[in-house]
Amino acid sequence: MPQANAAALDFLKTRRSRPAKTLRAPAPSRDQLEALLTLAARTPDHGKLEPWRFIVLQQAAMPKLADAAEQAARKLGYDAEKTAKARGQFDQGICAVAVIESPVLSEKIPAIEQTYSAGAVCLALLNAALAAGWGANWLSGAISHERLFAEQALGLTPHERIAGFVHIATQSTPPPDRPRPDVKAKTTWLSA
Repeated sequence: MPQANAAALDFLKTRRSRPAKTLRAPAPSRDQLEALLTLAARTPDHGKLEPWRFIVLQQAAMPKLADAAEQAARKLGYDAEKTAKARGQFDQGICAVAVIESPVLSEKIPAIEQTYSAGAVCLALLNAALAAGWGANWLSGAISHERLFAEQALGLTPHERIAGFVHIATQSTPPPDRPRPDVKAKTTWLSA
């Protein structure tokens, strides 16, 4: 019989992202963030390619990112509501980590597996932050998929993409619960 880690299982059973708009100062220190990034980097990574990297967005950088999101949104023809949403996560941001998918050319490892690894890093960072007692939320938003914003605001190269922004700070309110998937309805069992 396997040895269960009851505390880890309880955490996973009850984990809940905190809405980014409810996060407040203080944010993790540099040392605390480096510890969380170290945990996130222990993610599945077929071929050990490390097809991702981190950009830490500190509070002082948020107004510049909000302005860049708004400028990109206007150039791309977003309406007023979509433009406000594009800049919103940065207007309200205290601290975030941009997880950047940075694929590596490989004859053995398909690009899609590298994309999965970058997504796994986002989830690992989110869970590490929550387990450490911080409020955290993984966001993307339409603007994160726009080349203009990615390259001009974050300096991404043409082959890189934003996998997500993981906002991390102090939660100000208890997280709301939400309906959970019906696992039985989403599961098919094959036995022979």
